[in-house]
Amino acid sequence: MGIGMQIVYLGFAGAAPLEAEAGAQLVRLARFGDLIANCHLVIEALPPNRAGFLYDVRLDLITPTHDLKPIAHCAGTSAEAAIRGAFDLAEKELQIAAANRHTR
Repeated sequence: MGIGMQIVYLGFAGAAPLEAEAGAQLVRLARFGDLIANCHLVIEALPPNRAGFLYDVRLDLITPTHDLKPIAHCAGTSAEAAIRGAFDLAEKELQIAAANRHTR
């Protein structure tokens, strides 16, 4: 059935390129479909500073048993890079969970 994803934008209207990036990153997690059923992605534009906007990205994974597995925040001046960072962290955590599952 695939992994579902909900995206929330805070502080700005969002954009199709960000949704496309998030969708592309979600494909990377498809191989862990037995460990996660859904995810929630929050992309927040923080008030601008000298470097411009700062984006804070939060990713929460939802297991098939409806448990919440939050991933560490990723931030940067590029929303796309912060999205990739969050999914990188999620992939690493899921790899560890999958390895632990197979050693039991």
